[in-house]
Amino acid sequence: MSNGRKPYIAGNWKMNLDRARALDLIKTIKGRLGDGSNREVAVFPPSVYLADVAAVAQGSPLGVGGQNIYFEQEGSFTGEISPRMLREVGADRTLIGHSERRHIFGEPDEWMGRKVRLALDGDILPVYCIGETLDERKANRTDRVIKRQLEAGMADVRDSDLRRVTIAYEPVWAIGTGEVASLKQVADAHATIRKWLASHFDKEAAEPVRLLYGGSVSPDNARALFGLEDVDGVLVGGASLKPDTFIPIIEADI
Repeated sequence: MSNGRKPYIAGNWKMNLDRARALDLIKTIKGRLGDGSNREVAVFPPSVYLADVAAVAQGSPLGVGGQNIYFEQEGSFTGEISPRMLREVGADRTLIGHSERRHIFGEPDEWMGRKVRLALDGDILPVYCIGETLDERKANRTDRVIKRQLEAGMADVRDSDLRRVTIAYEPVWAIGTGEVASLKQVADAHATIRKWLASHFDKEAAEPVRLLYGGSVSPDNARALFGLEDVDGVLVGGASLKPDTFIPIIEADI
């Protein structure tokens, strides 16, 4: 980790926890967070808990975000939520393009740029998720997949927007499997992303973009991941659901 980018630890709760446990977890994290000056921490709860979680997080530097948005402001889109709706319940960020949205729910690349653009226009900070499947890695297509997903998601992003964008690299084969990409695999993927950004945007504008690694992040591997030059934080799944696994990641030496 280098270049003065503030470390970013994000917890994606997915479809887990109940209201009581969610609020207990937020209270515990808030109590340990300090002033947030040396690292940024955010959680992405199920949308039905967002307002309650945001209310408890208020007064702290803890960020609260949605797990997904749609690319329209309103309309006949049953089950979807817009950036404006997120802001109204106290959220200030969102995940976009998580592999489970892509692979389970069939969200295509073509949606990604529209979602990122609408988030930015709606004053919501996007965390844009990319990553390859096991078959794609075995076929030596990792770089090609990463670049294709970057081209789709960043298509309508301007240099002036970049400081508000975060990119999370999550190899699909490592999410929730206990498999963790090797440090070299992570470093190589993040170097590919950093190089792509520098070649598609003004280099100075691209420099502050934070790159997170996600995929079976735990207290055991977080410190080593933070030690990689182009890893600016982590997107944590299962380990973000309990204080005794999430707080050690938040408090890892960076």
